[in-house]
Order: sequence, then C-alpha cells, then structure tokens
Amino acid sequence: MKVVLITQARMTSTRLPGKVLKEVLGKSLLEYHVERLLQVKNADEVVVATTTNDTDVPIVELCKGLGVACFRGSEQDVLSRFYGAATEHGADVIVRVTSDCPLIDPGVINRVIARFHDRLEGVDYISNTLERTFPRGMDTEVVTMSALDEANREATETPDREHVTRFVYVHPERYRIENVAFESDQSGHRWTVDTPEDFELIRLMLEALYVAKPRFTLEDCLDMSSKHPEWSRINRHIKQKSYE
Repeated sequence: MKVVLITQARMTSTRLPGKVLKEVLGKSLLEYHVERLLQVKNADEVVVATTTNDTDVPIVELCKGLGVACFRGSEQDVLSRFYGAATEHGADVIVRVTSDCPLIDPGVINRVIARFHDRLEGVDYISNTLERTFPRGMDTEVVTMSALDEANREATETPDREHVTRFVYVHPERYRIENVAFESDQSGHRWTVDTPEDFELIRLMLEALYVAKPRFTLEDCLDMSSKHPEWSRINRHIKQKSYE
C-alpha cells in the first residue's frame, strides 16, 4: 500500500496572507514544515497541494527548490485538490496535514499512521483530532483512498468540499473511524499559524528550539512551553476558524 502524505498550502490566507512563506531564522514556515514531513518514516511520499492561482507560484517554486512534489488544484474545493494529488501520485492511503503547522512532530504523524496499519482491516479513517488531546498544530488524519474517492464523488455541501475529510468523519454509521489520543490532555496549546499573534509565538519557539535541536519533538515543545508560560498568552485569545 502506498502512503502519500499531502499537505495543503496557499498564499491567500484571510487572516494572515502569505503566512506559509513568512520567515524565521532565514527560513520560511513552509520549509520548516516540509523538512519535518520528510522525516516521516511511515509515509512513502510527500506532496504539497497548492492552488492554480498565480499568487501560489512562489509555493510551486519553493517545492522545486526543496525537491518535493507539488500538485495544483482548486482553491475553494480542497477535497478535489487532495483527491487530484492522491490520484496523480498513486495513493492507497492518504495522510492529511496542513502547512500552517511548522512545529508538527514527525513522530506524531508516524504514530497515527502506525495505528492505521494496526487497524488496517477495521478502519477507514483515523486522526488525533476527533477528541482533542494533542496540541493544535499536531493535527494528523489518515484516510483510505476508497473513502476519499467516495467523498469526492458524493459530497455536495460546501463544508465537505472545503474540509477534505469532513464527509467521512461525520458519517460514523457509514465509515469506520477511530481517534488517537495523547497521554495527557495538551489541547490547550495552540501551535498553528493563522494570525500575527500565532506567528509571534511560533517565531519564539522556533528560535528557541531549532538552533539547538533541529529535530525537536512534541515533548521538546511542551518542555519549552513550560519554561516560558508567558508565551502561551500571546495567542490564547485567538479562536480557530470552523474550516481551514
């Protein structure tokens, strides 16, 4: 079975345009993100799914420079974009992450994929977001190609087209779904970039973590947060958008 890790990225974010190419220590957030995705041992390929907009040409060029595959599709119909990327790269299993998570831990992604393989005959969709215990910014979803194909063919509501896997996980009577939980509830941490405040927090964490240990882990992030509790107040007031 071919496991393809697909991340979505675009320049036209409403609350922080161009966020994926904002730089910390001379490197864009998307570079940090892709660097960490390439460390995932349980995935066969990494693909950046961007849009056909001219504004996303810099993302395409960055992918070329990084030597990572890039697929271009609809901006609004993200489900069709993911399906197109998965089809083009011959995926049997799709791992979905989003590029606004530059701290995402390859070990967390490996863990979710491993759970999927353990439950191979009994699950269509697994994630660590159905019941949040992981910090936001570690979000990982795994879905079968057959389930994604059905969603792409049958989903008609706008939220289902925008949120890729929603058609699957809102139908537990139809699909076998499962959640992966962390050892303790750390869902209060927000390590995703959607606003200037989010970026400020991520900048501080990358500057503190990356130079000393480029392959830092979720546990390293938690340890750094405990050492600097004031950092969490920077974006504590930010409300997550319903669909990303």
